[in-house]
Amino acid sequence: MFSSEKKGELENIGDSHALIRSRLLRENGRFLPAKAFKMRKYFFNDKEHGFFKTQKRESPMNNPMADPSMATEMLRSNALNMVPMIVIGSWINWAFSGFLTTKVPFPLTYRFKPMLQRGCESLTSLDASWVSSASWYFLNIFGLRSMYGLVLGSDNAADNSMILTDHQVPTPQAPQDMQKAFKAEWEALEIVDHQWALADCETRLLNRLS
Repeated sequence: MFSSEKKGELENIGDSHALIRSRLLRENGRFLPAKAFKMRKYFFNDKEHGFFKTQKRESPMNNPMADPSMATEMLRSNALNMVPMIVIGSWINWAFSGFLTTKVPFPLTYRFKPMLQRGCESLTSLDASWVSSASWYFLNIFGLRSMYGLVLGSDNAADNSMILTDHQVPTPQAPQDMQKAFKAEWEALEIVDHQWALADCETRLLNRLS
């Protein structure tokens, strides 16, 4: 709802499909007649008019983080994910300050009181097993992260604890250099020697049935 996926450019989609078509031609070209195979190979690999020779693409930026649109999208996503968590946590801390919600079924030492009894620090004689409302909220946020990932998927807006626990944003992978990919695919297709797999298929079928 709040996150916007970056749409792939039409040119990048077309280049990816061209590479897939060329790979399929290399792998399954033996099932095509020689003329059909050569026509498709000519379309991709002709030295003057071939697709891989005529299409020129600019090299992508070495550092994707230098892309202003990507940095803006990451900042916007982080802000939108943090705001609901901060607002709900502040509201719970204000509305239910001093409330105890549950009790853990085993004894704990007093070292756990600051973590489990946020908002009830004045109750020094209270057993450390009791959990305040604010602490219960944060325990659920952090403890149910695996459950969120199982139910909603690994990339979900409910998994906000990642923002608080990991302040280092992982560096995204650099986009593919299409010019190098075209060159590598041209070389791979150029060395393919067509051997029609259906040659004499009628004779082989009759021999098998006889």
